[in-house]
Amino acid sequence: MSIGSTAQSEAHPAFLPIREHTIDSLNIRVEQYEHRSTGAMHYHLAADNNENVFLVALRTVPHDSTGVAHILEHTALCGSDRYPVRDPFFMMLRRSLNTFMNAFTSSDWTAYPFASQNRKDFDNLLGVYLDAVFFSRLDPLDFAQEGHRVEFAEPGNPDSDLVFKGVVFNEMKGAMSSVTSVLWNSLCEQLFPTTTYHYNSGGDPEHIPDLSYEDLKAFYKSHYHPSNAIFMTFGDIPAAQHQAAFEERALARFKRLDQRIQVGAEQRLPAPLRVQGSYAHDESGPTDKKTHIVIGWLLGESTDLEQLLEAQLLASVLLDNSASPLQQVLETTDLGQAPSPLCGLEDGMREMVFCCGIEGSEAEHADALEALVLATLERVASDGVDHDRMEAVLHQLELHQREISGDGYPYGLQLILQALGCATHYSDPIAVLDLDPVIAKLRAQIQDPQYIRELARRLLLDNPHRVTLVMAPDTGLSARRNAAEAARLAKINEKMDAQSRARVVQLATDLAARQRQVDDESILPKVELSDVPDSLPDLAYRESNIDGIPITTYDQGTNGLVYQQVIAPLPLLGAEHLQILPLYTQIITELGLGSADYLEAQHRQSATVGAIHAFSSMRGAIDNEQSVSGYLALSSKALLRNDRQQSELMRETLENVRFDETARIRELISQQRARREQSITGNGHGLAMAAACAGMSPLAHLNHELSGLAGIRKLRALDDSLQEQVALDGFAGTLADVHRQVVAMPRQLLVVAEAEKTAAVADQAARIWGASPPSCEADRFALAPRRERRAEIWLTNTQVNFCARAYPTVPIQHPDAAALTVLGGFLRNGFLHRAIREQGGAYGGGASQDSGIAAFRFYSYRDPRLDETLQDFDSAVSWMLESSHEQRALVESILGVIGSLDKPGSPAGEAKQHFHNRLFGRSHEQREHFRQQVLGVSLEDLRRVTDTYLRPEAASTAVITNSSRLEATRALREKLGLSVQKL
Repeated sequence: MSIGSTAQSEAHPAFLPIREHTIDSLNIRVEQYEHRSTGAMHYHLAADNNENVFLVALRTVPHDSTGVAHILEHTALCGSDRYPVRDPFFMMLRRSLNTFMNAFTSSDWTAYPFASQNRKDFDNLLGVYLDAVFFSRLDPLDFAQEGHRVEFAEPGNPDSDLVFKGVVFNEMKGAMSSVTSVLWNSLCEQLFPTTTYHYNSGGDPEHIPDLSYEDLKAFYKSHYHPSNAIFMTFGDIPAAQHQAAFEERALARFKRLDQRIQVGAEQRLPAPLRVQGSYAHDESGPTDKKTHIVIGWLLGESTDLEQLLEAQLLASVLLDNSASPLQQVLETTDLGQAPSPLCGLEDGMREMVFCCGIEGSEAEHADALEALVLATLERVASDGVDHDRMEAVLHQLELHQREISGDGYPYGLQLILQALGCATHYSDPIAVLDLDPVIAKLRAQIQDPQYIRELARRLLLDNPHRVTLVMAPDTGLSARRNAAEAARLAKINEKMDAQSRARVVQLATDLAARQRQVDDESILPKVELSDVPDSLPDLAYRESNIDGIPITTYDQGTNGLVYQQVIAPLPLLGAEHLQILPLYTQIITELGLGSADYLEAQHRQSATVGAIHAFSSMRGAIDNEQSVSGYLALSSKALLRNDRQQSELMRETLENVRFDETARIRELISQQRARREQSITGNGHGLAMAAACAGMSPLAHLNHELSGLAGIRKLRALDDSLQEQVALDGFAGTLADVHRQVVAMPRQLLVVAEAEKTAAVADQAARIWGASPPSCEADRFALAPRRERRAEIWLTNTQVNFCARAYPTVPIQHPDAAALTVLGGFLRNGFLHRAIREQGGAYGGGASQDSGIAAFRFYSYRDPRLDETLQDFDSAVSWMLESSHEQRALVESILGVIGSLDKPGSPAGEAKQHFHNRLFGRSHEQREHFRQQVLGVSLEDLRRVTDTYLRPEAASTAVITNSSRLEATRALREKLGLSVQKL
């Protein structure tokens, strides 16, 4: 049915059907409705999928950097009219079988999504979400907890210094430790001088304390109204059923609001700008080659489909891979270390932004970089781009359109988020989902050689709305910010009279009392263990041997895509070879093949497959974490019409890769270093846990040494050493040595495709691989046993802390593994969430069992504290052993584990996971047995495993902080014997 036709699907009487449109390539029917009384829009993506998704979004357009939209997102979830408990969102997390629950604050919208495969659970969550969004209580104490407040450094002592506290306040301190976040916010501030994007929607820690409770309530009243709302659903629940719930639980209580909240068009700059800025650099050592230079252009409307696709086409032509003209010069220039993480097109705002640039540079290179970029664009505008490269870009667009993802966010939520931007700006969200007609139109347009030339000139070269941002490291910036914050607090303190001081003390007392109070959770809906399916279906697969090649095939609904992997056991590697294994797997698909250089290989990949990458996979045995096995896999996905070229490319990648492109290898190592360094502030809790667990098992130690903080430190040293050609040649030789050992190992193939296609794809792949040189069996990968305590404090560039503590436990086959897995959620729900997030002010904290390395870990994320958090970890253990506990809390923790075990993935992702589980001895029967053990865990089991494994003498500790706090941690370091580690 064409767009614009009257919807045929049944609607609730309160909703007016607008239209419906079937998108064959996505196997969905999009239905649009309008609520008659309020004007709220409902877009329903009808699909034969039982993982139903709900999202309600509000247009939120702040006019300052106080973080009002972000703090409101947090506070709205802290209790509502129908559910007047302190923390219904986190309570429902543990009373649910959800496959996704969260809330997002974007630059111009706030969204509340969830997903579930269980109808009862979906209905429970829908009621809680609707009440939270439209009938939030907005308690002042919740604003103080989630947003900001002042407290005395010594609780109860009004003569001590004041400090700022608040979950969002600390979250944004952590977020702004990320140089990438600082870059993006600084660039938007200049590109958008007059609209909402000028401000930091998440909140700038310098301005968050300016937000008042009255400002929060006013923003809620004006923005959180159905007339400003967009409802989006996905799945097999009919639209009318959703609408009945919307009407009954929320919309019937509202009338239309006569105001249109929207983002205005930005005033265009008459000429390009050059802006100098700085970011906090808190690491010791030199600051040379640490400047970022970014060039950004403001483009057209993201809601105009033609403008959107033109911008996406041009961005892909320029930056899609290392053979793309702009990407190539940014990767190979001596002006910087690597392309900027901001490179690409940002199309989520009303007007799009195109960025390019470099990191690891110097401020004096700004002119040279501008000249290089503009010369490259001029070359594209003058000479054009080869037609086959344009076709490769459209091939990527088509493949992306067809792929059924869902291994991260649920697939339905990904589609909803893809459409949300247009809906937010009162445009057509259906058109951005149905890209096939647009791709066909672009394919016709690129037949004209002038088309891409004209785009490059019109969108970029002749566009004066351009900003060049130069961000240099400043080792004193953090100290000046801390001094300014201290001075601000001192000024507040000076002006306080006795009554004001008493109010601060009282607020802290009231908040602490509220955080301790036990709410009546029975008013919240819940699922029971009886709602949990008895078992999960196994995936069907076939194993065969064609021309001497073992092949496993899975028939899955892949929507016309083919997924292939070639898998080989890892050989026994020496220490030097093992250390570079992650670099080898990252590099192997980025080099030339045979006589073709890497540029030709990159273009061939783009034209043939959607992705090709190598990875190593290692796991401990199910009954012995000290026994580790490993495999290497080369993986790719392609459209069915390209399956032969896909197999041929994979074989040539494995057999004809060339390691003589040393300049390319040098670039790749620099890029990898830059990416790994940027990951620290976003994954600090993961890195801290890896460091704390490094003595638990050989695999845990290897994880820390290869991909943890120790690995980042070694990567820095390697990158510095490769400045010398002799060292670079030696490293390339070592990569080749690893490769020779890997390709000598026996291989097997994995094919995932549509049922009627797998046999033909597998047969063809076997013929292509069957002609390969025969492999010989060598000694297989193994690691020496390891079990030791660790105690470390790592210093890096962060404004917040990350804490971890770990205990050695058992592998998954052990009878106690299930109880330890349930214990993680039990400690988080019952103790850690309150102590670390609500009272301590960290953005997050928790505990979990990792049976793969036989370790139980505590962690905190973006945490203002160190010693107190480590004490909270110990207190959680005492609480478990010494307090009485309710059966209800146990059931909630079991539900959380079952929800994670039963969470669906994409069709291809589930097949690949099933195959690799079996490869490592994790059969369906073994996983079902573990699932039944989880369902049978008792409170006594939790106490017993806590007492058995979480003993103080067995604990390992790792924390991440910055060098300015080193002296303040002296007592902690001495108490715990923490060794200081620097990156």
